[in-house]
Amino acid sequence: MHIKLREHIEKIMPLTDDEFAFVAKHFIYKKFKKHQFMVQQGEPVPYNYFLLSGLTKLVYTDPDTDKEYILAFAMEDWWDNDFQAYYTKTRASFSMVCLEDTQVLCLSLDDFNALRTGMPKIEHFFLEKVMWGFLAAQRRILSLMTSSAQERYEQLLAQHPSLAQRLPKTQLAAYLGVARETLSRPNV
Repeated sequence: MHIKLREHIEKIMPLTDDEFAFVAKHFIYKKFKKHQFMVQQGEPVPYNYFLLSGLTKLVYTDPDTDKEYILAFAMEDWWDNDFQAYYTKTRASFSMVCLEDTQVLCLSLDDFNALRTGMPKIEHFFLEKVMWGFLAAQRRILSLMTSSAQERYEQLLAQHPSLAQRLPKTQLAAYLGVARETLSRPNV
């Protein structure tokens, strides 16, 4: 299971066996069942999660209406979390829920900081991941503000075709900000 993490890191930078052994010892392995919460709104967030397998969604549930807003999905080879709560050691504003049985490698904030200080290469790796994640979030916000439902759907299919095939239409519609019936129309 750690081999997937090594392959993921080495897409950005090579590691020696000793360097990777140092990295790997900072992660713990966990399994979650479909519908299980990995992070729950209002609770502490002890780990950052690297998905080995499975599919998750990051959601905000409005306490007044119980309406669910989907911020993100994550699948194999992706990181996801309520990052603000993780980095600031505060309670989660979002929940992270498994849409499939999911296996992850977990990184505590103390271990994250030990990695960063013990191996500057890894700090560079995480900086790259944060940068690309920030750019993706900006594209998503702009898309929500300027694109039609059909354009957002087409963008999702082009960027992540396997993700779109794994999601129920209700989840996909909620993420795109459209009614489920919109995805059933012939041109959407």
